[in-house]
Amino acid sequence: MQLRKGILFSLVFLGFIKVFAQQELPLNWHLQDKQKDGLPGISLEKTYLELLKDKRSKTLVVAILDSGVDFRHEDLKSVMWTNSKEIPGNNKDDDSNGYVDDIHGWNFIGGPNGNVAYDTYETTRLYAQMRYKFDNADPKKLNSDQKKEYELYTKLKKDVEERRESAQKNLDQILQTEKFISMALDALEVALGDQEMNSANLEKLGAGEETQLMMGLAIAKEVVKDGLVFKNVAEFKQIILSDFVDGKAHYSKELEYAFNPDYDPRKIVGDNYTDFAQRFYGNNDVIGPDASHGTHVAGIVAAQRNNDMGMDGIADNVRIMAVRCVPDGDERDKDVANAIRYAVDNGASVINMSFGKGYSPQKELVDEAIKYAEEKDVLLVHAAGNAASDNDDLDNFPNKNFKKKKLFSCNKVSNWLEVGASSFESGPDIVAGFSNYGKKQVDLFAPGVQIYSTMPNNEYKHEQGTSMASPVVAGVAALLRSYFPELTAKQVRKIILKSTQKQDYDVIHPGTKKTEKFSALSSTGGIVNVYQAVQMASKTKGKKKVKDGGVGPGDVMPTKVAPRS
Repeated sequence: MQLRKGILFSLVFLGFIKVFAQQELPLNWHLQDKQKDGLPGISLEKTYLELLKDKRSKTLVVAILDSGVDFRHEDLKSVMWTNSKEIPGNNKDDDSNGYVDDIHGWNFIGGPNGNVAYDTYETTRLYAQMRYKFDNADPKKLNSDQKKEYELYTKLKKDVEERRESAQKNLDQILQTEKFISMALDALEVALGDQEMNSANLEKLGAGEETQLMMGLAIAKEVVKDGLVFKNVAEFKQIILSDFVDGKAHYSKELEYAFNPDYDPRKIVGDNYTDFAQRFYGNNDVIGPDASHGTHVAGIVAAQRNNDMGMDGIADNVRIMAVRCVPDGDERDKDVANAIRYAVDNGASVINMSFGKGYSPQKELVDEAIKYAEEKDVLLVHAAGNAASDNDDLDNFPNKNFKKKKLFSCNKVSNWLEVGASSFESGPDIVAGFSNYGKKQVDLFAPGVQIYSTMPNNEYKHEQGTSMASPVVAGVAALLRSYFPELTAKQVRKIILKSTQKQDYDVIHPGTKKTEKFSALSSTGGIVNVYQAVQMASKTKGKKKVKDGGVGPGDVMPTKVAPRS
């Protein structure tokens, strides 16, 4: 779940100006080297040119557990995992794995008659389950166990109702601001006509006492003061008003779906949702209604490199398996657990999970799937979240902590990486202001601001969030496992953590204006660095036995050409 803050009048301009400032940032900034290029990326291009030149790699599978992946994308279709044991379109389970026609993966939030697009948040689902029991309950008549449950119910009810109220207020504010700016720019358009919108032409206009024209001039002058020029006001208006589209859609969906306790899309899937042992449900539509998030994530990991299209992924010899389990809303534990098991059973070596939520009613179910992945030597990479919160104090599920603690045994999974987001800024602004953190719970940071990657229908776009930082680390893990296939998941995890680029200075604490040591925000106090990781991997004796000297069927010698800036 991605959180949006209310759009204030002044922030519209700041966000708008930043859009144009992005154009000066290299599209592959997150792959660059701090010393060589001046940007705090992961040193990938330097790694390919200096450390991996002429080195063979083994093809492996990375599972993207997400909203879906557009496997037809020009930059992804050649790197998609294809189930060679399935015959496409024959409506048979040819490989007898329980999933019919799972050519590029599986969709656990779809059914025979369609797909789940929107779902509620877990908070809403828990509230909806409990309200019929406690809505009219008398707390004085409850026993001790019931009172504990009732306390949770009242907390959930308060949270849902307050969030609905907040969503309505934010939506109203956006609509009012949009109307205000639209009227102001309409007045400016009449006054300026088809003239170019630049500082000189704006200074010639006299606003007089007309309020709307005065505001239109103020808005335009604020934007063009740094030298920006527009063909006319109409061009400017089209761009700035488009900023409101996402906000309106977000809060409208929160009201209609996310915080609506009467909404339940599960009938679309057609499973028995209370049967948590049930595994074989869903459909093979891995694109789904909106694959934007998952497609962006997949491109970061493995978009085809050096093909003169769009952008380059991190790992150059992997196959992307699409496992759809994340709707627009909170994912469900049953689907997450089954998605992990599907990925493991069908050959994934790395699993990326760019999602999270605050409640996990069937956490033990997910824990068992995570343990299964650990037993099968699969590495799990997870986004820390975008609430600028301390994960040591705030629950963010799924996570590496087992719900059931066992005496004299480790209560944390050993194949897990929790990732916060870093920025392209150096110095105190290197941490993304939205990123969650945690000295115990967050392992490391990775670039997650203004990351350019694939979008559905052969498009590309900048996005930001720990959702983008997680696949950066997943891509690094995949690269290591591809070039050093004798390394286990635990070894790769250890190498990634030990090889981070340490930042020993004070940084701005996410969500505040205070500063503290970067080392206080994660267990490693560093940012992922593939160059240092490869150097360490090359000196590490692997614990896995690999046939053919680490080169298997379908393995390739990566094409080496000069990296694109």
